[in-house]
Amino acid sequence: MKVLVTGSSGHLGEVLVRTLRDLQYQVISLDIRESPFTTHIGSITDRAWVRRCMDGVQSVFHAATLHKPHVATHSRQDFIDTNVTGTLNLLEEAAAAGAGSFIYTSTTSVFGDALAPPPEAPAAWITEEVRPVPRNIYGVTKAAAEDLCELFSRSQGLACIVLRTSRFFPEDDDNHKVRQEYSGANAKANELLYRRVDIEDVVSAHLLAAERASAIGFRKYIISATTPFVPADLAGLRANAREVLRLRVPEYEAEYERRQWKAFSSIDRVYVNERARNELGWRPRYDFQSVVKRLQAGDDMRSALARLVGSKGYHPQVFSEGPYPVE
Repeated sequence: MKVLVTGSSGHLGEVLVRTLRDLQYQVISLDIRESPFTTHIGSITDRAWVRRCMDGVQSVFHAATLHKPHVATHSRQDFIDTNVTGTLNLLEEAAAAGAGSFIYTSTTSVFGDALAPPPEAPAAWITEEVRPVPRNIYGVTKAAAEDLCELFSRSQGLACIVLRTSRFFPEDDDNHKVRQEYSGANAKANELLYRRVDIEDVVSAHLLAAERASAIGFRKYIISATTPFVPADLAGLRANAREVLRLRVPEYEAEYERRQWKAFSSIDRVYVNERARNELGWRPRYDFQSVVKRLQAGDDMRSALARLVGSKGYHPQVFSEGPYPVE
């Protein structure tokens, strides 16, 4: 089976190419940067080039994008060109080529200001039914690309699945306060409670989405580690998340004390992956409880794929304050 992967020099693109090659797929991989995992170098904004790459492709995995860390270094037009026009080009050519499925890697960042309840309100319970309120050009363009996928599914009969992935990047947090108060590993472990996912689980979601796309047609899924929290916890999570965590995952405390780690004192949102688990049969392996067990055993909390790919960064230059020029 011939498949096309965009963004093949990036975090997710590389692991998709690695995995698909291991599964004996014929992989056409696109990126603007050269890498061992990129077969075709060029831009998805060039529709004629996309058309040539799409010949005979049966399934598309569209992971290429400008990310939030590019907001301060790229223009709004750059975001429109790559995230919207690039996606449109791929959809047009996938439909013309008769591709059977189109898997679009979106982001939980599309929810934007819907993730920020008022200070005294409970944490937000984020399902696919929450209406996105994008807060920057990144979120706007990712939401627009999702709408294009829905349009092509409805009007062109192209099976499109949108996967709204939560954080899986290995770089340090872009929030100055988090970087000051928590080590990178500590912060990432905490985030698995409510807003992070391991890249191995992201890949398995993509493969399942491609497998089931034709039967589904169009659907959006949140792809984030399974939370131990329930809706009844939301007020407590905002006021005293550590107390709620002791109730839900009591075994974490001794391991955190041993490492001199600490849980976040307040959590403002919880991503819910129930639809993906129920409809795709997705079974993420890396959640907070499993990571605590790995830490207790002296193992690395990351998957083998996450360790293999490592950190790629988003910019060639170094900034004076943190890994990104935005907070």
